[in-house]
Amino acid sequence: QVQLVESGGRLVQAGGSLRLSCAASGRTFSTYAMGWFRQAPGKEREFVAAISWSSGSTYYADSVKGRFTLSRDNAKNTAYLQMNNLKPEDTAVYYCSTGVDFGPWADDDKMYPYWGQGTQVTVSS
Repeated sequence: QVQLVESGGRLVQAGGSLRLSCAASGRTFSTYAMGWFRQAPGKEREFVAAISWSSGSTYYADSVKGRFTLSRDNAKNTAYLQMNNLKPEDTAVYYCSTGVDFGPWADDDKMYPYWGQGTQVTVSS
């Protein structure tokens, strides 16, 4: 089992920045990916970004590319999603996930067995 705990979500004005954290504990593997997804009210969950725990390779959705940066601290088993130039359309509950090896499927939420509880990000215009 793997436990994930997100933090850092809050209300922010458009153009502002936030850093979300996801701390992992339990049975983690260095080959795993950590994915971030988000879900806005009335919409389906969508991929945001993913990172390889071992190599640090990253993969971003086009909608956040150039604004969001995903990093990880292996010693702390924690990943960080730095979000800059936030827009009202970034408003959503953000979830981190893991449990699948990093690969081309990293943007598919169905591949991830472990999920955090989510953290709310609200961007006001």
